[in-house]
Amino acid sequence: MNNLKLTKTWIKAALIRAVRTMAQTAIATMGTSAMICEINWSVVLSLSLMAGLLSVLTSLAGIPEAKE
Repeated sequence: MNNLKLTKTWIKAALIRAVRTMAQTAIATMGTSAMICEINWSVVLSLSLMAGLLSVLTSLAGIPEAKE
């Protein structure tokens, strides 16, 4: 495992990536419904949160923006 340093730069980059991933997942999940009233918001929220968590875990392998 590489030498992981959780610097402010890394945390900021990881959170930005996670929020972007969550937004993309929410949009994709909402896009599967034909009408806005058919959207299952609990599914959208749970899938988006899971995608955000997976994004942060993936960022542990390294983030090019946070190289110092």
